[in-house]
Amino acid sequence: MGRNVVVTGGGTGIGLAVARRFADAGDDVVIVGRRREVLRQAAELLGPKVRPLPCDLADPDAVEGLVDQLPRRIDVLVNNAGSREVAAGAGPHALVARWRGDFERNVLTAVLLTETVRDRLTTGQGRVVTVSSIAAIRGAGSYGASKAALHAWNHFLAAQLGPSGITANIVAPGTVAGTEFFGDRLNESELVRRAGRTLVGRVGEPDDVASAVFFLSSPEAGYITGEILHVNGGEILGR
Repeated sequence: MGRNVVVTGGGTGIGLAVARRFADAGDDVVIVGRRREVLRQAAELLGPKVRPLPCDLADPDAVEGLVDQLPRRIDVLVNNAGSREVAAGAGPHALVARWRGDFERNVLTAVLLTETVRDRLTTGQGRVVTVSSIAAIRGAGSYGASKAALHAWNHFLAAQLGPSGITANIVAPGTVAGTEFFGDRLNESELVRRAGRTLVGRVGEPDDVASAVFFLSSPEAGYITGEILHVNGGEILGR
């Protein structure tokens, strides 16, 4: 029997690869994100095991409205939604917009949904996997700080869910090509530079992260919780 899986930010990049991995394993997957058409196209690409549900996960009213459309039993919740806030200009107002935007898009999107569906996570085998970033360790202003906040929250969440046999872990990718995160900044020369910072001589692909998420969601990972799995080819070592 397949599992019920919810993947946020499942329309592109890492989230799309994660959704594909679960769907290929025979699981029923709900992908959630802000862009209705992007989600629709992703679900069409991935097949009948995948259902799209548009929602702004930083909006509590939208999350409340989403809940009735989600499975009554959730075996795996993957918190992948997030982005970097780009606030134009300088000064206090732009600073606040940047920090608040990164907190809302990277922290609240995970916390709001997880807390709202906690009672639906399957006792004894439920999995929560949250996608963070190498920026949480190496530092990257408001974006890195928001991802680091997820690490602290995950420790708390793991302690809360552990008595019910539910695990909560973080996957923290390094540079990953094939996503919308970098826009046009990840050109050929930048790819070469970033590959040179790793120990394996290449940047990551969405499937690299999806494999880590899939493992932490598996029965074999039932004794792993409160952990951060770094998926960065050794980039974190600062070569």
